[in-house]
Amino acid sequence: MKYTTRQNAILLLSDGTIFHGKSIGISGTTFGEVCFNTGMTGYQEIFTDPSYFGQIMVATNPHIGNYGVNDNEVESEGIKIAGLVCKNFSFNYSRAYSAGSLEDYFVKQNLICISDVDTRGLVSYIRDNGAMNSVICTDGTPIEELKAALAKVPSMKGLELASKVSTKEPYYFGNENAKYKIAALDLGIKTNILRNLAKRDCYIKVFPYDAKYSDLASFNPDGYFLSNGPGDPDPLSGAINVAKEILKNDKPLFGICLGHQVIALANGISTYKMFNGHRGINHPVKNIISGKGEITSQNHGFAVNKEELESNPDMEITHLHLNDETVAGMRMKNKNCFSVQYHPEASPGPHDSSYLFDQFIENLSK
Repeated sequence: MKYTTRQNAILLLSDGTIFHGKSIGISGTTFGEVCFNTGMTGYQEIFTDPSYFGQIMVATNPHIGNYGVNDNEVESEGIKIAGLVCKNFSFNYSRAYSAGSLEDYFVKQNLICISDVDTRGLVSYIRDNGAMNSVICTDGTPIEELKAALAKVPSMKGLELASKVSTKEPYYFGNENAKYKIAALDLGIKTNILRNLAKRDCYIKVFPYDAKYSDLASFNPDGYFLSNGPGDPDPLSGAINVAKEILKNDKPLFGICLGHQVIALANGISTYKMFNGHRGINHPVKNIISGKGEITSQNHGFAVNKEELESNPDMEITHLHLNDETVAGMRMKNKNCFSVQYHPEASPGPHDSSYLFDQFIENLSK
C-alpha cells in the first residue's frame, strides 16, 4: 500500500467552532452553509444536485468514494456543492461500471474537500445549533483571516440562488412526437425529473428561471412544471408571478421542492427557513389522502407555513412529514395544481413517490 502525507485542514463554523481533518484534492478555501445528508448511497447524485448550490455538505455515511463515479449518475452539469466534509475518504474504488475515482472527479472540478473529521460530532453539533455558514480551509490561512471573510458571507435567508444554476437558454428534453408537451421553469432542475416526465410520453421545453409566462405559454404546453432549486424562494418574484399566471389561466401545474414553495407564495402563503432542513433518502411522509406512508428523498432548508396553508380555503394539505409534522405536499381545491416538498424522482432514494408523476399525467388529460 502506498502511504502519503496529506495537508492538515479545518472546518470553521460561523460561531467560531473548529473541526479538524485532512485535505482531499486541491488546496484552498471554500465558503457555504453547512448541512448534512443522511443518505447511505448516491453521493454523486447529491454532489451534482443544483439544490445544494452554496452549501457545504457533511456526509453522514462514514465511507465516501468507495464505488468511484459514473457519468450516468449526475443530476446536472458538474458538481454543485460548495465543499465536502466526510469521515473516511476512499482513494481506492471498486465497481464494474466506475469511470474513475472520486478524488480525480473532485480535482477536475476544483472541489475542496476535508476528510478525517468527526462527522458524528459535527452533525450532532449542527442538529443542536442549527445550520450556519462555514468555511473549509486546506491551505493554512490564519484563523482570524478566515473569521473575517466568513463574517461577510450572506445568510441563506433571503438569498436568491436559482439564477446561479438555471439554464441560460431554453432547451428540449424527450421525444418531440410525445403525447404531452410540458413547459418547465428551471430553478435548478434535476435531470432525473426530466427523465421521469419523458418516459411518461412527455416532451419538455425547459426555460430559464427568469422566463415570463408568455414565454412558457408560447410552447403551447399541456401542463406546466416548477422545479426544485437552491436558496430562499421569497426573492423569486418572477417565478411567483409565473405561477400566478398559470393558475389564473387555469392550466395544470406540478411543483417539486422550491417549485412547491413558489406555488405557496403565489397563493399568499409564506415560507420560512428551517432550523436544520431535511436532507436524506429515508424521510417518512404520510399521504393524507390515501392514508399510506412513503419513504422519501428530501433536500430543502425552507418550508411552507402550515398554519397559513390550513387557513387558506382554496388549499389542502396532502402530505405531512412524520418526523416534525411539516408540510410535505399540498393541492389546490379550485385549480388543477399540486406540489410536494420532497423529491419523487429520487436519484438517489426510494421510488415510493414516483406515482406523483403519474398523477400529473392524469391531470393533463382531465
